[in-house]
This record gives sequence, structure tokens and C-alpha cells, in this order.
Amino acid sequence: MVPMNSSGNSNGYSPHSLAAKPLRQRRGGRRSRDRDGVALPRAAEPERRPCTEFDMAYFQSYSHVGIHEEMIKFENGYGFNIYGEKSCHEDTLTLFKMHNQKSFTYDRVRTETYKSAIMQHQSFIAGKVVVDVGCGTGILSIFCAQAGAKRVYAVDASEIAIQANEVVKANNLSDRVIVLHGRVEDVEIDEGVDVIVSEWMGYMLLYESMLGSVITARDRWLKPGGLILPSSASLYMAPVTHSDRYKESIDFWRNVYGIDMSAMVPLAKQCAFEEPSVETISGENVLTWPHVVKQVDCYTVTIQELESVTTRYRFCSMMRAPLHGFAFWFDVEFSGPTIFPTSSDSPLCVGSLNDNSIDGSHKKKRANPNEALVLSTAPEDPPTHWQQTLIYFYDPVELEQDQIIEGSVTLSQSKENPRFMNIHLEYA
Repeated sequence: MVPMNSSGNSNGYSPHSLAAKPLRQRRGGRRSRDRDGVALPRAAEPERRPCTEFDMAYFQSYSHVGIHEEMIKFENGYGFNIYGEKSCHEDTLTLFKMHNQKSFTYDRVRTETYKSAIMQHQSFIAGKVVVDVGCGTGILSIFCAQAGAKRVYAVDASEIAIQANEVVKANNLSDRVIVLHGRVEDVEIDEGVDVIVSEWMGYMLLYESMLGSVITARDRWLKPGGLILPSSASLYMAPVTHSDRYKESIDFWRNVYGIDMSAMVPLAKQCAFEEPSVETISGENVLTWPHVVKQVDCYTVTIQELESVTTRYRFCSMMRAPLHGFAFWFDVEFSGPTIFPTSSDSPLCVGSLNDNSIDGSHKKKRANPNEALVLSTAPEDPPTHWQQTLIYFYDPVELEQDQIIEGSVTLSQSKENPRFMNIHLEYA
């Protein structure tokens, strides 16, 4: 199936590590990211990570207009599966392919939420200096200029920065939006910034995300009391049932035009479920309240904190149903900064309004929905191009109502390429 070791209910999986790497084709799924640059030393300049061949391939993948079109559109349907090929560097699953893609739908949820967040925080932005980390076509930079920003540094390490500069010119904003072609670690900005905006989230929140670039930009240029949009993020998981998906991918082979092709079933399971699948499910597929895998405060999170994330979970099934696997999704909140009082000899501590460090606890999908604007990719919310990420079992497990499902999950960055993510899931 996927990068999973199972304990208790064993479905015969051998240990795997999932390695996700930059995609060049990107329709119906989510883009990879972490490509942008900007620089201006503060008190102590953070160590700059060297640019690797993986970085160059990643940046190149963003030069195609299709990826940026997908940030505004997404293909609605089952999404795509991740089929495996062995990497020459390590025994990991690396190749993504997409399948079952359907009609275009505009991802209004993503774009309009960002625009609303920028306008909602106009008092923080008007007359201020903004950096857009991973600007892509420059749409968020232009929103910030429309909100009255004095100056916007739009940073992107891919060739799309060239087109972004033309977009800025076409909208007569060259006097306020400055496009910088380079990595956050490499470009230079000769002033502090008041606001950082970035659409950094990847599939499953952290897969190929640009959060490391946001952290670098924050540590280099953000003024005390500055604003980061989004301000916080939460990754969730829950057990799911999805009989239709299993029938479509597996049971189909048991009778094909009256021919018994059940010999294909083991290979079909491997191809369909060996790796995570990015697709859209509904709230009806979810068997329990979700579990918080990781909460991220963008004002305080460190790059080291993202190297490995482990949590233990314990679910109680709300119904009798076959358990087909686990789904992961995330939400992000757009909150203004809070400056906590400190002694006169210590620096100001900046955090988000909705700090919540209950890592790994059970809770509903958002902590304080009335206190901040939220962009959610939960199954019960309007779909986005991120969809949900599902880890399927080769064979379903029959659950009774109130049955306990417990175990642990670890998400870790590949030491070879931090954009790769290894997933180790245990359950009983």
C-alpha cells in the first residue's frame, strides 16, 4: 500500500518510505513548492541552505503555466493516485501520476480566502512593506498592492517570475510591486518587512510545502510585531470508509465482460493502494472525529521542528463499517499578530492570536472558527485543489460501532531532499 508498517491488523505490507518529489505535470492535484527568495540581514543572519540539484529541478517544475493555472483551478473528481517507481538513490516510491480527472472547477475557496484575508488585514498592510514568498504569477502580490501596500517584494525562484513581472507591468503596478527572481536564501532586500504572505501549503500540508522558505523570510526580514498570512496551520487525520473506491479499483477485476480476471486483483491492489492517493471524499466517508497530527504557529515554528513529526492517535468508531484506511487534510488560519509583554531587557515575543499547542489531541477540525478567517480542506467543506490525501489498506478491516483504532504516525523529511516526505503509519 503506502509507506506503512502495520501492527495488530496486518495486511501483509512490507515497510516502505514514501518519497514525494517535485511534479512536472500538475493537473487535478496540488503543486509542489518552496522556491522563493529574498534577503536582508537582521541581527543574526540565519544559515543559508545551499541550492541543490533537487532545488533546481523543483524550481524548473514551476516554470510551466499549467501549475499556476491549477492554483486558481483544479480538476474535480477522484484526483490522482501515486504509482511507485524505485529511486536510484534509495528504496522509495517517487513517481506521481494522475488519473480519473474530470471537469474544471475554479478553486474559488483558495483564491477568495486569500483575497479576503488580505483585505481583512488591510490596516496591517496599507502603507507597509510586504514580501510574497513564492509569488507564482503574482496574484497575491497584486492583492496586497490593491490593499494599499507601499511596496511588495514578489519572490519566486522559478522562471514564472519573468511572467509575473509582465503581469505586474500590465496592471500598472511596477512602482509598488518588485519581482525578485531567486530563492529566499539568495536574494537581497535592503529593508525590514511588515508583512509576509505566502500560499505555502502542500498536499497533506507538509509534502513539498514552502514553509521552510517562509521561516527563512521571517527570520531574515520580518519586523517585531509583523504579520504573517496565514498565521497558523493544523494537519488532521481520521479513519475512513470508501467502499465505492475499493469496488471501482479492485472488484472490477473479478468479472470483466463475464471473464474471471481475479488473478489481476493482487496487482490491482498494489497499483491502486501502494501509495497515498490525492482525491476528494465527503464527510460521510469519515468514521470518527479527526485527530490533530501537527499544529504549526508560523510566528514561532522552526525548520528543525519540521524534520520529523510523530503523534499517537486513538479513535473510537462512530458506526459499523469497513475501515479502508486513513485520510489526511489541513486548515490554515489568518490571524493578526499578538505582541506578548516581556521585560524591558528581553526581545518582543510575537505569536498568532489563536495559539494552540495541543499537538495530537482530539478536537474538531478548527479550534476557534469565530476568531479567524479559515481556509479548510476538510472533507465536509467545499473542495479545493489540495483535496484530501488518503492512505488505503490493501484489504478493508471490518469495524464495529465504538471499536477502538489506535496507533502512531510519523512524517519525516528525507535526509537527501527535504521536499521528500516519508510516512510511517502503525495501527491496531
